[in-house]
Amino acid sequence: MSTVLLVIHLMIAAALVGIVLVQKSEGGALGIGGGGGMFAGRGKANLMTRATAALGAAFFTTSLLLTVVSQRATAPASVLDQPAATAPATPGSAPAAPTGDAPAAPAGDAPRGGILDKLR
Repeated sequence: MSTVLLVIHLMIAAALVGIVLVQKSEGGALGIGGGGGMFAGRGKANLMTRATAALGAAFFTTSLLLTVVSQRATAPASVLDQPAATAPATPGSAPAAPTGDAPAAPAGDAPRGGILDKLR
């Protein structure tokens, strides 16, 4: 489903870029020099303007649909749903002995937990 939606999204994006590039400019240097501008009445929209609006709406819709589909595919895991790796230490108890998975640190060099210590 997401692959089909992504292909449609990319086709709409390419068509939107093509339609925008084909349109003729009506701005004339951002309205400098009078006559028209952004807030002037333009009358009825022509075919290219309507196609741009339709493709823009379709692009927005497919963007939202892709977001919804991707969120449903990867449901976030809650920290509360995961089993605890170790039991929490009670006050006054000794720390647990290492299990042997990690190499023992040299006696005189206590690791501080930085990135360089992890690279050893």
